[in-house]
Amino acid sequence: MSIFPKISLRPEVENYLKESFVNKEIVTALGKQEAERKFETLLKHLSHPPSFTTVRVNTHLASVQHVKNLLFDELQKQFNGLSVPILQHPDLQDVLLIPVIGPRKNIKKQQCEAIVGAQCGNAVLRGAHVYAPGIVSASKFMKAGDVISVYSDIKGKCKKGAREFDGTKVFLGNGISELSRKEIFNGLPELKGMAIRMTEPVYLSPSFDNVLPRYLFLQNLPSALVTHVLNPQPGEKILDLCAAPGGKTTHIAALIHDQGEVIALDKIFSKVEKIKQNALLLGLNSIRAFCFDGTKAVKLDMVEDTEGEPPFLPESFDRILLDAPCSGMGQRPNMACTWSLKELASYQPLQRKLFTAAVQLLKPEGVLVYSTCTITLAENEEQVAWALTKFPCLQLQPQEPQIGGEGMRGAGLSCEQLKQLQRFDPSAVPLPDTDMDSLREARREDMLRLANKDSIGFFIAKFVKCKST
Repeated sequence: MSIFPKISLRPEVENYLKESFVNKEIVTALGKQEAERKFETLLKHLSHPPSFTTVRVNTHLASVQHVKNLLFDELQKQFNGLSVPILQHPDLQDVLLIPVIGPRKNIKKQQCEAIVGAQCGNAVLRGAHVYAPGIVSASKFMKAGDVISVYSDIKGKCKKGAREFDGTKVFLGNGISELSRKEIFNGLPELKGMAIRMTEPVYLSPSFDNVLPRYLFLQNLPSALVTHVLNPQPGEKILDLCAAPGGKTTHIAALIHDQGEVIALDKIFSKVEKIKQNALLLGLNSIRAFCFDGTKAVKLDMVEDTEGEPPFLPESFDRILLDAPCSGMGQRPNMACTWSLKELASYQPLQRKLFTAAVQLLKPEGVLVYSTCTITLAENEEQVAWALTKFPCLQLQPQEPQIGGEGMRGAGLSCEQLKQLQRFDPSAVPLPDTDMDSLREARREDMLRLANKDSIGFFIAKFVKCKST
């Protein structure tokens, strides 16, 4: 059930996306009316959260069943005794799924209000509480202990510190204030702590703030799938070319039982430090993280020895994951995107530079997996078509497990090639209306099907390198 307005985009961006989703190949296959309907459904679904929270178990430190039992006890506490089921994914054995309850329609709106930024609002819809930096405005007399209605300023129009706001705002639920308005906006160095504890969110999801941090990694379902598609093996040398914040890097290390070499690159120092922290927290020793630009990761002169640090010699890696920087247009919930068309188009050339480096660094018979968390044709299927033309040594491979739908028409790929891709399309199923009664009556297989379909927008392509470049 759609309760929020469709994602707000600049007109030129919405038109650009519409041209991609209502292209000639799709119109020929579906008809123009159906193609346009699907596109409008997609825009509506992007502003709503997926119907499941997904966590990956760190199997390096604990069994899935043990962590599942610990998580069940934690959820009982968070949900005041409500027994929300936890499902183990049948095809991704280290993944646990928790259904999201909502939208909850009978929450009474309070006179005392707090307005949060759009990014903070998106996090609240996925189970987060409100932290002080996310608050833009609060009612004049707000004090600690008050019941507060929380709204998202989806268009970014509210002035910091305002006492009231009459612009476009979306109701996220109610919570109890931990701080007064005066404490939040007192002009002292910015507060970092929790400001509002959400008690009646419109979408009820568990909070994972410091919950079983050594055993669990909060990850969207397709993001956890990618590493299984890569299928890393013990003893291999594996490169995660754009690795931050380290979810997939640590997943690779866990799947190889920490036996092998996992190299993680990212060009932002603070993000590399986060990868190192995550590896340490999860007890993984096979990971080496470097602050380095992936587009320059290939060593061009053979003279200088960098002793296992980047740049690397060509054909150094058995498997490479390129989870590419992208426009992120598949993230959910996302009620407003301020990208210009120029910004949206800037990712394709960068992705191609990174892809070229990955092909050069991959050993013959090595595996390259390319993924994005976006929905655009230009960053997904068009990149596959370009890669197959540019690098005759690459062959597209079928993927296992196959959970997403096939690729989207419009880039000139054959039906067979489209079937070898995985595209997670947020418009694939209607938005569910989930309450405790419907959960009690739901069949396990129906819940798993919904979890597979109602996720963030995501794309995966798998290649094998046939001969030396």
